[in-house]
Amino acid sequence: MHASIASSVESFADAVGSFFDSLSAVGFGSLAIGAAIFLLYLTLRARAFFHTLRAAYPTERIPFRRIWGAYIAAYGFNNVIPARGGDVIKLFLVKQSVPNATYPAVAAAVCVEGVFDLVMGVFILSFAFTQGVFPKPPDFASLEAFDLAFFAGHPRFTLFLLTLLAIAALVGFAVLSQRVKAFWARVRQGLTILADRRRYMREVFAWQLAGWCCRFTAFWFLLEAFNVGGSVENVLLVLGVNAVAAAVPLTPGGAGVQQALLVKVFAGAAAGATVAAYSVGQQITIAATTLGAGFVALVAIFNIRSFKEVLRMGKEERQAEKASAREAA
Repeated sequence: MHASIASSVESFADAVGSFFDSLSAVGFGSLAIGAAIFLLYLTLRARAFFHTLRAAYPTERIPFRRIWGAYIAAYGFNNVIPARGGDVIKLFLVKQSVPNATYPAVAAAVCVEGVFDLVMGVFILSFAFTQGVFPKPPDFASLEAFDLAFFAGHPRFTLFLLTLLAIAALVGFAVLSQRVKAFWARVRQGLTILADRRRYMREVFAWQLAGWCCRFTAFWFLLEAFNVGGSVENVLLVLGVNAVAAAVPLTPGGAGVQQALLVKVFAGAAAGATVAAYSVGQQITIAATTLGAGFVALVAIFNIRSFKEVLRMGKEERQAEKASAREAA
């Protein structure tokens, strides 16, 4: 495993070197357009999330700019914090932004996004695996991404881990349902919009689909910026890589998995140095854009100046809730 990690680090370092060596050939106009459209994609996703929350809390006044700020901040920090640590920011900031909100309801509302993502993920991965250039799951073990290679190379452990996580989740829900009578009611509250199919399609699915089109366009411009070439096939392959990386979020933004898969997928589409530069350049562009926007949102909208401050505020709120519960008892 240590050899795999060392190989992954060396491969990533080489790709970073290729990125800086090829900066003079980068189309910065296309790069800027791609980054701007990617922010538009996140804004449309945030709007869909806002509609989910509004369905869950129809009598509350929910300011969209705060939901947008929480969404952007979470995505930005997920690109620098492993294991999707940025989602902690989203849960805390959204709860603070929606009067009378609860964590179970907000978390359930976040899960509503997964319906669209699952539908598109099946379509995208089905396409990617039929193109002859996308590695099959058994071949992931040979990729220079230690996290993906480890799980692919140890299928029994992976199955055991997934089973253990599923059991832990079920036990957690059972314990919570016993201790907090309103827990399941709050979860159902967060999923309210799914009970109205037409409203869900109009206010969530349609907005996410529009966002997906923006994401598609953003990657097209990024492929053009790094001279790999924008095309329907290439963009769908990139989206397939992102889908796999999202399933193994051990590194910030799934960086190692994305870099390894992109180099493999586009090996025959352009020169090795060009593909390596793109594999790193795309991640750097998206990470820098979203992290910058997320930090601005934290400061301008929430008057928060660091991730540590969010954690501190969340801890203080939790302690206050515990103290209130003890007093009520």
